Amino acid sequence: MATAPVAQEGTGALLVFLSAVAWSFGGALARYLDIADSWTVVFWRGLFAGLFLLGFLLLRDGPLKTLSLYRNMGVPGLLVAFGFAVASSCFVIAISYTTVANVVLIQAGVPLFAALIAWILFRERVTFATWLAIVAVIAGVAIMVAGGPLLAVLAGDEAQGAGAGAGADYPMAWFGNLLALAIAIVFAMTTVVTRRFPNVRQTPGASLGCFAACAFAATQASGFAVTPGEFGVLFVFGALNLGLGMALFVTGARLIPSAFAALLGTAETMLGPVWVAIFHGEVPGPETVVGGLIILAALIFYLSKALKRQAPAPAIAAKP
Repeated sequence: MATAPVAQEGTGALLVFLSAVAWSFGGALARYLDIADSWTVVFWRGLFAGLFLLGFLLLRDGPLKTLSLYRNMGVPGLLVAFGFAVASSCFVIAISYTTVANVVLIQAGVPLFAALIAWILFRERVTFATWLAIVAVIAGVAIMVAGGPLLAVLAGDEAQGAGAGAGADYPMAWFGNLLALAIAIVFAMTTVVTRRFPNVRQTPGASLGCFAACAFAATQASGFAVTPGEFGVLFVFGALNLGLGMALFVTGARLIPSAFAALLGTAETMLGPVWVAIFHGEVPGPETVVGGLIILAALIFYLSKALKRQAPAPAIAAKP
């Protein structure tokens, strides 16, 4: 009888890992798109991801239960939707100004930013080890955000940097890096909301956030016309990269401890820059490597400590 929980945790771990792998291709997919207006990309990605997640809810819970989930979201669910809309939009815009490595590595600090925000807003206890990890993440982000552009400005070099992203120069790389930091902070705030309100379902909020991002992008985009090839990439970028990744995560994360899920999620951080380097030759600069290694080391240290404090996942867990 003891094998059932073990089998469930194994399935959950596999699904969460596959979600991280799916998400890790986001930057590489975006680099295949030669669309000048980022809001056009946000529109189509949000539409495809929202439709995929809506279909997932209908298949999993049925029409009546799905409608009930949306009706009962409340303020916490709307906050999750808002965070998802902002973060998914900023991701597309950020990688047009800076490297994919910068964006995904800065986002890796989300659990520690969440701990800091929870301490500021609710005075949740923060251990000394967590404080050390938070300081390390902030230092790593500072190196990544300011390192390359600052060195270029000091050297009087305003030309495009080798690792600054598609068509971006150093001053605009600042903007992309700051957007990546904004994504991390928004996701951290969403994490705090879901932790304070454990009954909040992530999938309805995420799907609503995708549709909200799509609707806002429709007011900002210069046009919606894309080539057939771009349409295919946009479908994969939205439905499979964002939508399928979310569906795999929410299905698997309920079966394993949250710290273990976050630890498996670091696969996205590690693989994202690798895919872009392999498929597009986008190699991050030294400040990204140094800052990213600091963030990853701090995150793994924090999550390993958190995992030791968490009890195993129950044999039957509620759906997210």
